[in-house]
Amino acid sequence: MPQLQELFNSAVQPLPAIEDKGFASHFDTFAGSQVILLGDGSHGTSEFYSARAEITKRLIERHGYTMVAVEADWPDAEAIDRYVRLRPGPKAQIGGKAKQYEPFNRFPTWMWRNAEMQQLVEWMRDRNQDLPPEQRAGFYGLDLYSMGASIRAVIEYLEKVDRPTAKQARQRYGCLEPWVDEPTSYGLASLRGMKDCEAPVMKMLGELLEKRLEYASLQDGDEYHSGEQNAHLVRDAERYYKSMYYSSASSWNLRDTHMFETLERLLKHNEGEKAIVWAHNSHVGDARYTSMGYRRNELNIGQLCRERLGGENVTILGCGTHTGTVAAAHEWDDDMEVMSVRPSRDDSWEIVSHDTGVPSFVLDLRKDRIDPALRAAIAAEQRLERFIGVIYRPDTERVSHYSQAFLHKQFDGYIWFDRTQAVKPLEVIQPETPLGKGETYPFGL
Repeated sequence: MPQLQELFNSAVQPLPAIEDKGFASHFDTFAGSQVILLGDGSHGTSEFYSARAEITKRLIERHGYTMVAVEADWPDAEAIDRYVRLRPGPKAQIGGKAKQYEPFNRFPTWMWRNAEMQQLVEWMRDRNQDLPPEQRAGFYGLDLYSMGASIRAVIEYLEKVDRPTAKQARQRYGCLEPWVDEPTSYGLASLRGMKDCEAPVMKMLGELLEKRLEYASLQDGDEYHSGEQNAHLVRDAERYYKSMYYSSASSWNLRDTHMFETLERLLKHNEGEKAIVWAHNSHVGDARYTSMGYRRNELNIGQLCRERLGGENVTILGCGTHTGTVAAAHEWDDDMEVMSVRPSRDDSWEIVSHDTGVPSFVLDLRKDRIDPALRAAIAAEQRLERFIGVIYRPDTERVSHYSQAFLHKQFDGYIWFDRTQAVKPLEVIQPETPLGKGETYPFGL
């Protein structure tokens, strides 16, 4: 529609290069809410990671944000948190040579083990070294694929504070032990009536919560909090792997609910502080305004944040691109490849962005800031949005990677890079990892 294009063109705010010192200042007007969610249109695009890193630095330095919570598993992210906050315990760098713990070593390694993230992690550590512990910004994981690592983490924590309960934990979690390396097999065994570990897993979480005050008084409160988060993760992972065999929407919803509730516990533990969330557009963009929500009954962390924390306390920014290259795999467990991204479709929001002729911009979509005529024009359009996960299938791109979306309600702001490049991975060869549908579903099927 010519009218839409004209209105769109007049509303975008051109951005300087990401390396420009003034780049992140263009996002100051979005700061201030309790939670700001930064999305990406793919898990393998350098500009999406680099832009979010610069925005994150600005939010930490100028606007008082102290938590960076990412679409990664809690134990992996905690090893990074120990490194950046200089906490005791097994630490890790992203790509560092002297590591006590190897983080992000499951497929897709490039999602977090890349040079763009490495730079942000080192920046956080350097900044934190000059601050008292209570002012240091932390790094946290929201996802639920680390069932085995989280079981070990709970037991190791209990060994330090309550050895009899640690023994009970070994017995209760022993129900899941045969499946920790292949958790999807547990879901199949449960479906066939061979095993169900929900009761002992719930009992373990309940006991940990009952002794909250006792345990927190024995050790650093962060250590109890981590033990609790890992126990919640084991419970939710047990449910998740069972749900995979019943309904794709059900497993997706369990995963995003877990991510939101992990964030919610973080906010409660760090009362009065503010969080930055990094996740895919499909997780942070309010699902109610995409076909994920209104056709497939899926929810996501962005929707849950708005509903449960209040829309005024939440800001959602998404990222998009027209063409370039992306780091991705053709199939689960395939090695990473640098693939060419097809130019965006004529019926997509990406082509409207491309046709502005502006190489990089931010579009403010908030109701009190957007031109009412543009808002009405966007609302009248039925357009697609592209979502590339860790799997990219250009030959079936329409079915595999596009979903209908109402951009003005899905996001509060949209960040555009017309031509993009693949992230700089620290390794290309991928380890074998049990299939986790949530990494690619509902896109990349």
